[in-house]
Amino acid sequence: MDIDLLKKKYSTNTAQSKVTELEQEMAQPSPDKDISSLSADLSYYSDLAYQTSQIQKAIQDYEDTSLLIETEKDLELKEMATEELSNLEEKITSLDTTIKKLVVGREFADTDDNKSIILEIRAGAGGDEAALFAADLFRMYSNYSTHNGWEVQIITSSVTEGGGYKEVVAHIVGKNVFKNLKYESGVHRVQRIPVTESSGRIHTSTASVAIMPEAKEVDVVINPGDLKVEVMRAGGAGGQCVNRTDSAVRITHLPTGIVVSCQETKHQAQNKEKAMALLRSRLYDMKKKEEMEKRADMRLSQIGSSMRAEKIRTYNYPQTRITDHRVKLSWFNLEAILNGDLQQMIDDINNAFQEQLLEQKMEDGE
Repeated sequence: MDIDLLKKKYSTNTAQSKVTELEQEMAQPSPDKDISSLSADLSYYSDLAYQTSQIQKAIQDYEDTSLLIETEKDLELKEMATEELSNLEEKITSLDTTIKKLVVGREFADTDDNKSIILEIRAGAGGDEAALFAADLFRMYSNYSTHNGWEVQIITSSVTEGGGYKEVVAHIVGKNVFKNLKYESGVHRVQRIPVTESSGRIHTSTASVAIMPEAKEVDVVINPGDLKVEVMRAGGAGGQCVNRTDSAVRITHLPTGIVVSCQETKHQAQNKEKAMALLRSRLYDMKKKEEMEKRADMRLSQIGSSMRAEKIRTYNYPQTRITDHRVKLSWFNLEAILNGDLQQMIDDINNAFQEQLLEQKMEDGE
């Protein structure tokens, strides 16, 4: 432990002045203020100011105790001071780590964390089994959403004869949805014996998941002249289920070539609104990824890339094991997780990514 370096690092408590500034700002009423954002900032800086004051005091005690050891002639007092010095060293190291975790947590937070999301799941390799796996994943996220009090609204879907999904796109509405699900994007792989497999062979199938923060009109400005809007007759299962009106909507964003569609309701206006919400979120997600790639902080960019790795997770049915390949962690409650009990897994992955960033900071001597 380099006490001189730490003393210099914590020579001032800038967080305390930020606390005072935020308290004054919150005390002045204004309809334009984002109180929830200010409250979150105040909570962070208050915690940081307290921890900083604690490490400043510990560093001062360390220096006083070191001086006592140098000047004290009583052997018993000297021995007690040496033991106290060791305790103070551990305390300072612990406080320094706590402060680093606070700062990393702040950096790790996303401005979109409190937003609702657009969830897209598409069957990949594996034919009907992949479509069934896509349906399993949608059920997992739907059940998890229900547990959290979030609302799930299907925007568009393509159902197979076997009851699986070729694709399903849904709007999940609630508080902190993106914060909890943002690391689910990527390719999910399942290893299991299909019900149609007579020889008992294990098949591997995949499905891709995309999580995009919901974008409002203020987040993405879309020029109406850049849109090609088409209406058509929605598909159906036949008989009374067929939608006989031209209610389905397909929108093409000409500059990017992005195509979105919706036919989930019998009302053209509602389908167009849902399709536009999907288009905004895709454009916002594209813009966000471009900005991350341009960021000066390459550590966050690198960590961010690993979060969105191609193959992120394997669901192994024979071993009842789920493994996340980005953080090298496994869980052995596969059935419970697929039924929507995935908060522990989400928390473990989030903590692992934060630990990676913290380790990089410590290696850089920050």
